[in-house]
Amino acid sequence: MTEVRMLAMSEPVELDADKLEQLYEALGDAAAEDVVCRAMEELAVKLAQADRLYRSGQIGEMRKGVRSMGAIAKQIGMMRLAAVAEDVVGCVEAQDSVALAAVLQRLMRTGEGSLTQIWQFQDLSL
Repeated sequence: MTEVRMLAMSEPVELDADKLEQLYEALGDAAAEDVVCRAMEELAVKLAQADRLYRSGQIGEMRKGVRSMGAIAKQIGMMRLAAVAEDVVGCVEAQDSVALAAVLQRLMRTGEGSLTQIWQFQDLSL
């Protein structure tokens, strides 16, 4: 009998702590925390929206949201998430549906991990 194994999918995340520190220095703790919290909320919404739009076949709308997600991620130091978002946009532009399915799932894993990591970073900075 053949044994079937389930692969654990995980993605490394990359948080640019220097970028976050610069944000906190430039805006002050309260304002920077507000910016980061709003960005995290927006990213969470855009992740869910990207998944929903992909599943409903609205690839053009999904592309717009993912592109925006990448810009937000860069602003708060989520460099890996920004890079994967650019990869998703590239798959859409190349009309590569197989790669898009795989890279979109990578975006979901990277997004979840990035949000967790930045949340932990904020807890440590308080």
